Formats: sequence, C-alpha cells, structure tokens
Amino acid sequence: MMIANLNPKKALALLSVTFVLQATAQNNAQLVINGLAPKTTISRNIYGHFAEHLGRCIYDGFWVSDTSSLQKKDRIRLDVVEALKKIKVPNLRWPGGCFADEYHWRDGIGTRSERPKMVNTNWGNVTEDNSFGTHEFLELCSLIGCEPYISGNVGSGTVEEMSKWIEYLNFDGLSPLSTLRKENGREKPWNVTFFGIGNESWGCGGNMTPEFYSDQFRRYSTYARNYPNAKLKRIATGPNSGDYNWTEVLMKNVGNRMWGLSLHYYTIPSGSWNAKGSAIQFDEKEYFATMKNCMKMEELVTRHSTVMDKYDPERKVALVVDEWGIWTDVEKGTNPAFLYQQNSLRDALIAGINLNIFNNHAERVKAANLAQVVNVLQSIVLTRGNDMLLTPTYHVFDMYKVHQDAKLLPIQINSPDYVVGDQKLAAVNVSASQDSTGAVHISLVNMDANNSVTIRTAINNINWKTVEGQMLTSAKFTDINTFENKNVVVPTVFKGAKKEGNDLVIVLPKLSVVVLELK
Repeated sequence: MMIANLNPKKALALLSVTFVLQATAQNNAQLVINGLAPKTTISRNIYGHFAEHLGRCIYDGFWVSDTSSLQKKDRIRLDVVEALKKIKVPNLRWPGGCFADEYHWRDGIGTRSERPKMVNTNWGNVTEDNSFGTHEFLELCSLIGCEPYISGNVGSGTVEEMSKWIEYLNFDGLSPLSTLRKENGREKPWNVTFFGIGNESWGCGGNMTPEFYSDQFRRYSTYARNYPNAKLKRIATGPNSGDYNWTEVLMKNVGNRMWGLSLHYYTIPSGSWNAKGSAIQFDEKEYFATMKNCMKMEELVTRHSTVMDKYDPERKVALVVDEWGIWTDVEKGTNPAFLYQQNSLRDALIAGINLNIFNNHAERVKAANLAQVVNVLQSIVLTRGNDMLLTPTYHVFDMYKVHQDAKLLPIQINSPDYVVGDQKLAAVNVSASQDSTGAVHISLVNMDANNSVTIRTAINNINWKTVEGQMLTSAKFTDINTFENKNVVVPTVFKGAKKEGNDLVIVLPKLSVVVLELK
C-alpha cells in the first residue's frame, strides 16, 4: 500500500507504526510530521498581545511625556513600536482586563486637558488623566500595523454606552457619534472588528453566573451593531481556567451568536495565588513545578474544545485564549499593584510551549493574547526611562512568526521524560507548519534542564533539501536580559540539525527553543 495514497490520518498512523515510535534511550525521541494535504490554517491572531491600563504598560510604557526626548509620534514612543512591528504583532487587546469594566470611553476622547481624571480601582488606586484613549490606542495600532481588539464595558457600563462606542468607531454615515468623531480629528471610521463583550464577567467584570452573563451577552451583543466594512467579531467572556460548566452554559445559551469564547489561564509557579514564586530566583524543583503548571494549557484547550464540539461540531466558534502567560511575584521594591516582573529563559520556554499548543489546536484556537506587552507580567518589552530591552519571550515571538497564517502540519512525537524526583513530564514539545512558498517550519522546545535530546524525524510527503535554524538558550533557566546586559538570552544560529537519508535528525540542547526551516 502506498502511503501517499492514504488520507492524512491513516498515513500518519501507518508512519507511526512503521517508524516504531518508541524511545530507545532516555535522550532519544522520534517525531513524525505529516505533510499530506494540510488544511488547517494557523491564524496569525494566535500571536496577539495585550495592553491594559495597569502599572507601567500604557503610561511610561507606550505613552510618554510630551517633553520626552525619545523619538515619538504624538506621545507614542517609537522604539517600542518598531520592536512590535518586527515580530508582526497581529492584534493588540485594550483597555483591559479588569480595567475594561470600569472604563467609560467618552472620558478618553476630545481635548486632553478637558478629559476627566479617573481612579484605577483595580490596579493600585492610581489617578489616570485619560490622555490615552480611543484615538491614541487606534493610532498605536496603526503605527504597529496590527488590528485593534477592544474590550467593552459590561460590568459597570450600559448597553447604550457600548452601542455608541461601536458607532463612534465604525459608522461612516451622518450621525451624532460620527460627527463627534470628526470633530475630534478622525474623518473616516476605523472599522474595528475584534470586540469583547465584557471581560472576566465571572470575577472582576461583575461576579456573574454563566446563566446571567449569557443573557447579558445576548442583550449587549444585540446592540453591538455591524456597520459596512466592519462586521464585528463578538468575543464572549469565557471560562476561568478549568470552569467547564461556564463553557457548557455559554455554548448552549449563546452558541454562534458569538464569534469567539475567551479562555484565561496563567502559569503560577507555586500554583498558589498567595505566594506565586519569584521571577528570577528559583531552583530546579520550582522550575519543574512551573513547567508542569504550564503544560496544563494542553488539557484546558483540549477539554474546553471538547465541550464546544458538542454544540459546534463545525468549529465555527473560536476559542480565544486572550490572557495567558506566567504570573510571578512582583520584583522587590516595585508597586505590588503594578505587576512588574522580570523575564527569564524559563519564561521563553513557557512561551514556546504555549504557542506550540495553540498551533496544534488551530482548528479551534483562532486568537490569543500574551499578558502583557510592556512592563507587566510576561512582557516582551521592558522600559526604564528612555532605555528599552527585549526579553527572552520577545525573541520566541520573533522566531515563531513564521507560523502566522501557515498551514498546520500534524505531528506525532514520542518524547523522553524530564524527571525530577518522582515526577516526570514529556521533555519535548513541537509544532510544525508549511507556508505559502512551501517552506516547512518546525518549532521545538526542550524543557529538560539537564539533558539534550536527539530527535529522528520522518517527514511524510514533503520534498526538502536544506535545513537552517535559530536557537534560544542560555546556561541557566534563571538567566535574564537586564538594562546593563541586554544580550544574555538572544537567538543564535542553530547547527544541530541535518538530513540523514530521508530523515531529519535534530540534537536539541537542554533548555532550548529551536525553530527550523526546511526547503
């Protein structure tokens, strides 16, 4: 029987048998990549980011003083913009987060000196002057070249308020709101499509039950109108990590009235919100516990997708993982409400693992947003005055951007275990895709802190001759980039892959993220 004549699933299964997917030694792995007629597209929107009015993300992150000597457009600092353009950020979520359900959009438009100040009750009771509002955010998105993803206020806002914000954003005819937009300097609508109907409505967004929220979604979304050239992608508040009942109720009561259902899950090193663990000081036992908690994302995405499949077998409703990343204790000496944390090699491995999971579930996961982009939680950029650095996590997004809008290649891997004490995890995590030119990209993570892994790979139904790669690694999982030394954890050329017959053999170093290109 010719493998090429089988459907992709049967071909992959046959290869799995003939290739004998069983590790022969602790540091050996076998991988099969099926290139036969790939169908599923990995949406570029999986690689989205999140900017909340929280700590130093907006103010002192993107938005600087009008007297700053930095290169800027209005008050948007352009070094951050250029960094985000380089990694092809596809969408940016704003204004929250918990902040979204206390934000009233009219306070952030018009003459800045006349905008009312507000207290940010979620994040430190700081007073904000609302100088960064709708126009400023959408200008930021325009400079980055990304789509805006706006979260509307359900918790403390009204149906009318949300409806009129969407009219202000998207209506091109004659109306009081479009006239007001023009008076404020914007002639044409922005045609925003990604729109969240509330945020964390089970918690800071109103402490609602799923039954109550599903009714609120139906009501609010009725008046969240589509306008010409701006068909809304309405995103409902989804579950808090493993709340499968919330997903069940929303799928049953809302169904395809929503474009997407959100999912929030943070990797907490200790597993406890009370004492999360340090971003920079941890031993191998805590490192292993963190990676174990990170891998829970696979279970969450799989099980929530199964619930969604029950009501939506054609997978028309997207799973939108619009808050994810590692959450540690804040850095010593910083405001505990500002959620400022350093970013280590461990965090880069977490980013690679999560993105591989989202890629491999691309039939259901259509968008995701790392929390958060500047100076908050698992940031890709840190700023200090006029200085800026790129974190290890930034470099993972730079390496993985090759997957955006490429076709998912199904994989099957038999990985050796990473063992600490009496616990173990699969050491290697992989996803693969083929872009529009035919090039194949394979992203691999080896979380093992002690052992390299040799991976023998069979690639079905794809002809290739050359392999090149990039690698992100460092000596220790605690290694970080600092303002004094910005290049501790940066990508290097990877030379540990070669062609042997028809197979690809990869020697994957410990604590590494590798992206290969086959042509």
